Amino acid sequence: MIYLLLFWNFFKIGLFTFGGGYAMIPLIRETVVGMGWLDEETLLNFIGISEATPGAFAINVATFVGYSQAGVLGSIVATLGVVMPSFIVISSIMLFFNKKSKNTMVEGAFKGVLPVICALICATGVSLLLKVTVLINGGFVFDYRAVIVAATVIAVLFGYKKIFNKKMSAYLVMIISAALGMIAFSI
Repeated sequence: MIYLLLFWNFFKIGLFTFGGGYAMIPLIRETVVGMGWLDEETLLNFIGISEATPGAFAINVATFVGYSQAGVLGSIVATLGVVMPSFIVISSIMLFFNKKSKNTMVEGAFKGVLPVICALICATGVSLLLKVTVLINGGFVFDYRAVIVAATVIAVLFGYKKIFNKKMSAYLVMIISAALGMIAFSI
């Protein structure tokens, strides 16, 4: 039964989210925490780990949750569940798109999905920002270490752009962020 639950829930996540990992976080959170498979803190920690490891975010989460619930077979089932909708949709689109690529309805559908993806990514950013706050006496208090790390990374990115006139590699950003996080949270 757990295998069917894993497959079905991750199939729905893969089917109803567009825009990649960040757009999936709200639905993943609702499903994984709602089913009791992970708690909030474990999920947030895994989101950070998943972004720093090779592979697609959704696949990493599905594999981790599947393994935590039903071992190796659970990880395979959950991973198949999350990738199957994309495989089906992309295969169908390629068959259809080759014949109808200039169709205004198809172009309109893609343009209509873009604002939704942007809104989901923004909502995820706000949600993650709120997770670094603590409610004390009716007000929010920011975790100063998280704010310092974020501000330092942003300053480094802007400085790099100004000095070298190009964007910094995403890998270098992750390495700098991880190093600063380790330093800030070990003090």
